[in-house]
Amino acid sequence: MHRLPGLDLLRAIAIVWVMLFHSYIVGGLGDSWSWLENNGWAGVDLFFVLSGYLIGSQWLKPLADGRPPAFGRFYLRRALRTMPAFFAVLAVYFAFPSTREAPGIQPLWQFLSYTVNVLIDYRHNQAFSHVWSLCVEEHFYLLFPLLAWWVARRGSLRAFVALCLLLLAGGMALRGWLWLHMGERPFVEVIYYPTWNRLDGLLAGVVLATMQAYRPALWAALQDRANTALLAGLALSGIALAIFQDRAGMLASVLGYPLLSWGLALIVAAATSPACWLGRQRVPGAGWLALVSYSLYLDHKLVFHAVQTWLAAHPSIQGVSAFALYAACTLAGGALLHYALEAPFLRLRDRLQRRPAARPALAPTSAGA
Repeated sequence: MHRLPGLDLLRAIAIVWVMLFHSYIVGGLGDSWSWLENNGWAGVDLFFVLSGYLIGSQWLKPLADGRPPAFGRFYLRRALRTMPAFFAVLAVYFAFPSTREAPGIQPLWQFLSYTVNVLIDYRHNQAFSHVWSLCVEEHFYLLFPLLAWWVARRGSLRAFVALCLLLLAGGMALRGWLWLHMGERPFVEVIYYPTWNRLDGLLAGVVLATMQAYRPALWAALQDRANTALLAGLALSGIALAIFQDRAGMLASVLGYPLLSWGLALIVAAATSPACWLGRQRVPGAGWLALVSYSLYLDHKLVFHAVQTWLAAHPSIQGVSAFALYAACTLAGGALLHYALEAPFLRLRDRLQRRPAARPALAPTSAGA
């Protein structure tokens, strides 16, 4: 696989943005930075688009070349990629309740079955609630290869377009209906967390991967116009974020997610092209942040809470000094989890999956994929 620095940069931006958003649990950065923090949840949507594109590319490229699907290989790679670090952090949450950022937590079996995002009682159980996005991605990993194989067997562009339109329109209609009937239930339980409401970003990424694998001429044309795609993506994302100023409103729930996802998809497409400055810039530190982004996502709330607890006994440390401490400890916590657990299992994955006669893969990747 070939690394794309533009995707590393986007992954780094996504994880930093998400952590800034979650800094509200320790008081945030203050009112002057609220414009950045308040929109940080969109970093997860950027992760979804990246996952849809990267996983879609790795799965669809062999199918487009006429190679048989390797279901076992794919699921083994995903398991070794996502599960070890997740189970380690999950063990900390349940073995040491005092480390949790909130007192209540969903039952263990829901984390093990990746059903937290559809069963959560958010009013009472907010600890490790950010695992909702991992649940969405695991559902995607489970179902996407089967669906892609089925569509590829039909070999019908019409079937693929129809399926995409069905998912897009169906998601909008479902969120609209749920918004009208959610009553007093929390918005995150009804609209924001469930997998069936959050397919827009993954779908947009998969469309990019499909275009690259099956319509290379169209993909090349998009690559040649990468700077235009970047500007269009920024504009569309900006419009979506403006709509999301009323984040739990009906317009945002129905229209906001597809607008944001397709805007981010244009940015991701631009980031894959050397014709775009975003696609050829190697920003110092971005590759490393992308590398440890998964570990950072898993344990950053634990670290936030630990630092907050320590600072309560040291009230003289405030402002910039406190922020620097949070940042340093969070990066250290993510690095520790990555190098101690995530990286060894990634090396094991590569050893198990290495085949001397294997054809070189041309699918794009980033450090955190």
